[in-house]
Amino acid sequence: MSDTEKRSNLVETIATILLAFAAVATAWTTYQSAQWRGQQASHTAKSTTARIESSTAFTRAGQLTQVDIATFTQWVNATVAGNTELADFYKARFRAEFTPAFDAWLATKPLTDPNAPKTPFEMSEYVVSENTKANELNTEATKQSAQAASSVERADNYMLAVVLFAASLFFAGISTKLRSIRHREALLALGVLIFLGTAIWLATLPVRLVS
Repeated sequence: MSDTEKRSNLVETIATILLAFAAVATAWTTYQSAQWRGQQASHTAKSTTARIESSTAFTRAGQLTQVDIATFTQWVNATVAGNTELADFYKARFRAEFTPAFDAWLATKPLTDPNAPKTPFEMSEYVVSENTKANELNTEATKQSAQAASSVERADNYMLAVVLFAASLFFAGISTKLRSIRHREALLALGVLIFLGTAIWLATLPVRLVS
């Protein structure tokens, strides 16, 4: 067997092996890209839901704050007018969340101490749970958005790997069709180089096995 025939047989053998590995790698990277796209969709949905719930909670918090302001204002008016019975009526209708702040504010003697806080709303004890909930949901939405963006990047990386493996397949396939052994070897070498480079890069990417 001549040297050219040996080289030709070697090219065909390596090309066949490369075609097999590149085909499997292409299928794997396509699967991974789809997995990360699904993950991105999941994070996006969670982010959207959290933002909607956050907006609802913020609205509810605003409504509850207005209730606190209204009842407190009526209490002030009744107190200033000296109508103790009416003041007690409004005080009894303070929301449970507002009462601790109101009591802490009264302890500062606001009616006699000019340096006391102007209203209970300035007190650290004044907390509207719906506002806290809204902030937590907004934080969660931001977190989910960041994870969605990360998933998109990973999906794009795997899709790029699909393209590179497809290029490797092309060069492996075309290398068996040329007459010139040098050209065949050059194209096959290029295909092998692309495959190995992509495989090494792929090893650094995170893998997702479950949707």
